[in-house]
Amino acid sequence: MTDAGLDLAEVERIVYTALAEDLGDPPRDVTSEATIPAGQTDTAELVARADGVVAGLPVAAQVFAVTSGGTATFEQRVEEGARVTRGDVLAVITGPTRSLLTAERTALNLLSRMSGVATHTRRWADLLEGTKATVLDTRKTTPGLRVLEKYAVRAGGGTNKRMGLYDVAMIKDNHKLAAGSITAAYRAVRETFPDVPIQVEVTTLAEANEAVEAGATFLLCDNMTPEALREVVRAVGDRAELEATGNLTLQTAEAYAATGVDYLSVGGLTHSSPILDIAMDLRPGS
Repeated sequence: MTDAGLDLAEVERIVYTALAEDLGDPPRDVTSEATIPAGQTDTAELVARADGVVAGLPVAAQVFAVTSGGTATFEQRVEEGARVTRGDVLAVITGPTRSLLTAERTALNLLSRMSGVATHTRRWADLLEGTKATVLDTRKTTPGLRVLEKYAVRAGGGTNKRMGLYDVAMIKDNHKLAAGSITAAYRAVRETFPDVPIQVEVTTLAEANEAVEAGATFLLCDNMTPEALREVVRAVGDRAELEATGNLTLQTAEAYAATGVDYLSVGGLTHSSPILDIAMDLRPGS
């Protein structure tokens, strides 16, 4: 089952794991238990403290649902992937005050992280608008958070590559060395897993030609200059999709997109995105 492109079972697993870090065993929030009457109910707002793109509100909602035993209401005020400015209210939550404060940090950690990824991705997507190229993510994700971070990339206007080592075969330099050649590696994968998509990393025009001749229809052009990429684009034509990868930056993105490649692969979308600052403001008595 999915919600807004999220696997709810995975979201639940992540939420429970994240809450366990805060609540211990037995689970408890000693500060809230000591200072807030058990029956008190209040309203809180999730507020953007900086301009950016929002992703992860359904995840935050799940955190509040867990801590409140399903009694809190979560009113989402903006759409996923929406651009927001400092001061915008993203959601309004009403429920037991203890449960709101218990959920606060876990919900904000996940929401701020996902929104940071979406915000960074949107910068790339905006830069590539009007070109053939789209921005791709990689497997360089935070352990345990891949599903959320790749969702955030989509919310920011990017495209997901493979989820893991199981859904796409990617023949990289070490595989080529171990197998003896691109052709040998490609044939080995195709014979072993005939239905799995195959992508091949290449670093020269000669390797690109060898990969296409072997049957590859998706090439990762690693650490090539724009000039070298243009040669590959001309040689390969429409026989394979082409991805530029390796040390790409926002400053060089336009030059690489102008070569005619289909994708720009950016590990930094997930491994180097700063969070989007989001806070929870309690509105007692509201």
